[in-house]
Amino acid sequence: MTTALDQLKEFTTVVADTGDFETIAQYKPTDATTNPSLILAATQKTQYAKLIDDAISYAKSKGGDASTQAEWAMDKLLVNFGCEILKIIPGRVSTEVDARLSFDKERTIKKALHLIKLYDEAGVSKDRVLIKIASTWEGIQAAKELEAKHQIHCNLTLLFSFPQAVACAEAKVTLISPFVGRILDWYKSSTGKEYSSEEEAGVISVQQIYNYYKQHGYKTIVMGASFRNVGEILNLAGCDFLTISPALLKELNESKEKLTRVLSPEKASAKSQEKVTFDEATFRWELNEDAMATEKLSEGIRKFAADGVKLEETLRNKLA
Repeated sequence: MTTALDQLKEFTTVVADTGDFETIAQYKPTDATTNPSLILAATQKTQYAKLIDDAISYAKSKGGDASTQAEWAMDKLLVNFGCEILKIIPGRVSTEVDARLSFDKERTIKKALHLIKLYDEAGVSKDRVLIKIASTWEGIQAAKELEAKHQIHCNLTLLFSFPQAVACAEAKVTLISPFVGRILDWYKSSTGKEYSSEEEAGVISVQQIYNYYKQHGYKTIVMGASFRNVGEILNLAGCDFLTISPALLKELNESKEKLTRVLSPEKASAKSQEKVTFDEATFRWELNEDAMATEKLSEGIRKFAADGVKLEETLRNKLA
């Protein structure tokens, strides 16, 4: 019998949630996602030193003060990792905008355009890149402009609520990344309860979003992310994309369990969800009313920003 991973690939695009090239090559995903935390972890490995050295040399060639050079080095390093990943996978790589820009639409757009320019200089088409942006109101509006005006594909991350998903669909972004495991973390911490995969709020949230998108004809791809266990993945089998960590890819690859497709456009069409819309005020209010989504979005931005700062400091020290 084929592995659970091979069965999953029959109806879901599998994405590797890692910056480690060896893992990506081993499990043969279609796409790969990165973030500052993953890149920071990868840079601790000696085999990636050449990518850092190249970023440092590039930044020095651009001149400017220490802060400017550190920013150049950071962006170039993210793109270097993306370029190497694209040599292994057939699809696209997600590269994240600095989380400190999460509430600044114009600077998010500027940073995205800069990253795409670096990819272009490296000979990589923008069609193979997803610019990863936090699902704040400002981030969603930045993505809307990047998609419509610049034909740049965007991945809206740190998504924890239905209003965020609806706003992303209406902005016609390419892809969203609802965070399953972090939703579970919040509920376990808040209630002290344990949850089966079938009853997890994160799993139910992604199922709702998937069915809503398919029912109302939205083209935005739903990519479940941030999994804590294989059970969550199995209960989202059939979702457009799933981005999975190396440990869980390994577990799926070693399992012979027979998969049942849970999500499909046909099943979604049988659901009944009223179409809704959110202007800025309504979006902010609905998000504010959802304690889990508000707290996890803020926490996620803080953590990604902190790891981004650590990575930038590492590069700043090397520049010195």
